[in-house]
Amino acid sequence: MASDVIDDLQKWLDSEWDPDLTVGEWWEKLGREGWSAPSWPSAWYGRDLSREESGRVAATVAKHGALAAPGGLGLLLAGPTIATHGSDEQKQRYLRDIVTGQRAWCQLFSEPGAGSDLAGLGCKAVKDGDEWIINGQKVWTSGGQYADLGMLIARTDPELPKHQGITWFAFDMHQQGVEVRPLREMTGRALFNEVFLSDARVPDSEIIGGVNKGWTVANTTLMFERAGLGSGGGHGASSVATPGTVAGDLDRRAGDFVRVRSDGGGDPAGMLSGGYQLMVEQAKANGKIGDAATRQALMKLRTLNELGRFNNLRLKAAKQAGKDIPGLPNIAKLSMSEIVRQSRDIGLGVVGAYGTLHAYGADDRKALDAATGNPFLGMLTELSLFAQAPPIYGGTDQVQRNIIGERVLGLPKEPGDNKALPYKDLPKNG
Repeated sequence: MASDVIDDLQKWLDSEWDPDLTVGEWWEKLGREGWSAPSWPSAWYGRDLSREESGRVAATVAKHGALAAPGGLGLLLAGPTIATHGSDEQKQRYLRDIVTGQRAWCQLFSEPGAGSDLAGLGCKAVKDGDEWIINGQKVWTSGGQYADLGMLIARTDPELPKHQGITWFAFDMHQQGVEVRPLREMTGRALFNEVFLSDARVPDSEIIGGVNKGWTVANTTLMFERAGLGSGGGHGASSVATPGTVAGDLDRRAGDFVRVRSDGGGDPAGMLSGGYQLMVEQAKANGKIGDAATRQALMKLRTLNELGRFNNLRLKAAKQAGKDIPGLPNIAKLSMSEIVRQSRDIGLGVVGAYGTLHAYGADDRKALDAATGNPFLGMLTELSLFAQAPPIYGGTDQVQRNIIGERVLGLPKEPGDNKALPYKDLPKNG
């Protein structure tokens, strides 16, 4: 990236960052100037930068000690999807509130019977005048308890084949008929939820991409999800403020939400970007840095991270030339799964028997830190427990390989005519 962009950002931060601003006031400044989502189009609150360049922008904001851009699925998924498929009126309605953190989003895709086979979803949307009545259940909904809006895909025509009768809605989570229930994970956290929709409503104006065209829109969302997951994310000093109206952070002091994460807290996915250096330091501290097997494993982890970085550069060069690299988001997702597994194995190997200890709450973390003398142990054990999730969420590793095989390499698809049958005629889970 041209150094003048970072120079401009640094000058802007010197002038505008004030820790006594509220979170909402600071995010308004950051988003309006295009620094919240610098990879977005400049016409829609972005700066037309690549993903790698956007990472440097985030790192510069962090290094300055300023509050990071609003995180969550609004910036990662909803905004880019609406920017791709939404009307200009919908972009005006939603995108500014995303980059300024005024509204938080969740993803209402997966269901108990429709995970890997997402097109088999059964959540129903029935037309009622200029509205749709929604009934169904969603699961693994990240951030659902804090969301103002949801990216909802629902069955709008059961007479069509399962991939054709789906519609993508921008769904209001603040209405009767929406019940959010947290799901406790083995890490001790509740990052995911199940959501029950009972006679909830959504107007025609909230349809993104057209009626019964939601599968195409959903695949755009999934593409951004896989690319985002594959690129890692996070940095040493990051915002712990939550966007949207539910969490209540918008009116609080921005400077109170800037801290260096060193307590093993936070989203374990955010540990991935700095995972290699953490593993090196822990290997040194635990006397394992001279072990040949540990050094070999560390070099494999470093190599995987570098391959991911070079793939991002390849994609940037291809985009600049008006081309694309088919399947790269799926490859990035597979790479992320391997990185987190490698990090798990290194971490547990380095700390040895201490890896059997884990704290499931804030008080327990403090007690564990005091007992072991290692404030990073909780981070390592949480990452190890969390490592089972990335190969599943965002589309399983098996699904990614099927997509690469069928859509990129041209291998034959599974036999059968289920994709041509109307959804209502499909066998259960067909």
